[in-house]
Amino acid sequence: MRHNHGSLSRTPLGVLCVALVALGGSVSASAQANTQGIYTCIDSKGRRITSDRPIPECLDREQRQLSGSGLVRRVLPPSYTAEERAQLDAQRRLEEEQRARVAEEKRRDRALMIRYPTQASHDKERAEALGQIDEVVYAVNKRERALEQQRKEIDTDKAPSWLRRKLEDNQQQVLVQKRFLEEQALEKKRINARFDEELAKLRQLWAGVAAGNTNR
Repeated sequence: MRHNHGSLSRTPLGVLCVALVALGGSVSASAQANTQGIYTCIDSKGRRITSDRPIPECLDREQRQLSGSGLVRRVLPPSYTAEERAQLDAQRRLEEEQRARVAEEKRRDRALMIRYPTQASHDKERAEALGQIDEVVYAVNKRERALEQQRKEIDTDKAPSWLRRKLEDNQQQVLVQKRFLEEQALEKKRINARFDEELAKLRQLWAGVAAGNTNR
């Protein structure tokens, strides 16, 4: 016995079966949409768009995923290209570095204020630092005068070879002492430059503290 499926689909029973299959598919799609939620956004042209999946037109902006009851399930941030993400990462790094520099500068300012609460304390430490250099220079100058006196005692045309070697050694030591004195002079300049820079900063900080106390 042969079954004619085409005839069956045209019978009332066949129509009912087709309708049930279609309804089942619709219910399944509706259930899937309810499970996934509805995505909604306003695109660059101001149009509100809804879909059962993330909306390509709104990848550059925020999208909301709604539940079946219309409540916001979650908010999707904008999606960026690899180049855009790299640019954003670079910008964030620059901002973090800037914040770190500002924080480090504030930390140094606080340490400077604690170390030098007044100009007198700063002047005193400058004088002590320069005084140490002056003591070294005094000792070098004293040694230089001693070498000069030694050179006069052995500076003779008829001096034996061992005495001439002593004279050469004396001259070498004189050169060493002169170079050392030049280095100490440069060190004094560096010390003064450092203290001058600190003093300019401290005057700003002291003025800020004084202004804050006045406004209280």
